Amino acid sequence: MKTILLILLIIVAIVMIALGISANILPPTLTGVGFILIALMLYQKK
Repeated sequence: MKTILLILLIIVAIVMIALGISANILPPTLTGVGFILIALMLYQKK
């Protein structure tokens, strides 16, 4: 279950970063980076 959540969080982060870059707006890009950092912290907690 935790692995599925991590994978979904990474997918959402990648989509947010891609949308932020393509629309040239900063907030979605920063949110995507934040999601990746959260996923890394959850992964290390195993």
